Amino acid sequence: MTYTDVKTGEPALFLKVAVILLGLPILALCLFFVPGMADYAAEIFTDFPLIEALVLIYVYGTTIPFYFALYQAYQLLSFIDKNKAFSDLSVKALKRIKHCALIISILYVIFMPLIYILAEVDDAPGLILIGMFIIFASTVIAVFAAVLQRLLQEAIHIKSENDLTV
Repeated sequence: MTYTDVKTGEPALFLKVAVILLGLPILALCLFFVPGMADYAAEIFTDFPLIEALVLIYVYGTTIPFYFALYQAYQLLSFIDKNKAFSDLSVKALKRIKHCALIISILYVIFMPLIYILAEVDDAPGLILIGMFIIFASTVIAVFAAVLQRLLQEAIHIKSENDLTV
């Protein structure tokens, strides 16, 4: 099978399914792991009664930009399917993905002291590594989206110049 044998919709369909499947593990973590983590934080910080609510709000709050970015990625793939990849809509979707990734990174940087305290009490350095991984992955996604956004803007600019010369 050569590249020309593949229909244009097939890779985008695969990526759309992948985007949907990326959201499922986070949903499972939010449903099954986060409430236990909040209970554990409440057990450790008995003198701070609002810690359980704070952990729940903070972690669930970071899922909002995550799912919004997944939605934007799905939209971007839809634009590619409709041959609108080189449009301002695609640039806006990449910009929104970049902002969501930056928001997630910033929120977890702010949340890291609490993660550090929880890891110290439980002697679980893996918890710190998970937090650092989330920060690193979100930052990489933000930079990658910014680079793609810039390249797409340049391609749109070149395309519009070529359309004017014809």
